[in-house]
Amino acid sequence: SGNYYNQGEIRKKELEQSCCVLGIPPSDVTVIDHRDLPDNPAVEWDTQLLATLVLEHIEAKNINLVVTFDAGGVSGHANHISLYKAVRYNVCKLLWAGLVLLRKQNQGRCRVLVLESVNLFRKYISFLDVLISCLLPRDELFILTEEETEQAKRAMRCHRSQLLGYRQLYLLFSRYLVLNSLRLL
Repeated sequence: SGNYYNQGEIRKKELEQSCCVLGIPPSDVTVIDHRDLPDNPAVEWDTQLLATLVLEHIEAKNINLVVTFDAGGVSGHANHISLYKAVRYNVCKLLWAGLVLLRKQNQGRCRVLVLESVNLFRKYISFLDVLISCLLPRDELFILTEEETEQAKRAMRCHRSQLLGYRQLYLLFSRYLVLNSLRLL
């Protein structure tokens, strides 16, 4: 729930506001508030517990695309890395059993894309990273329009409790608000 600084309730409301800006209805937002999954950048979450929760959510909502962090967690945050490990665990477990993630209604495969972590220089050169990203291998490259970038910034600004000094720079210069390179898991 984002309660690292005892701001869980505030951050839940900020998430709802941010999702509203992005056109995501509240019924499509799930906040997991589990005592064994504390919001703490120094705590690595239990892979099996998180994998079970993620898989239950995928199945309950008939999700056919999951976008998550890569092994670097984009910012190195232990919780982000734990989420990647849990999703990877699910994919590996299902492949080992000879299965794939199936949607109940149409039996379609659930794809998993991981967001590429980049070095600090590339992270903060905004649109200038387009050329570099186009030259490097990746499975998907999403380049946002100016309108989409502004919408993403409006959504980020909803997270007022997290917009500390360096995150203000993120809003101005981050490549992730302009483009995202992803790989299939």
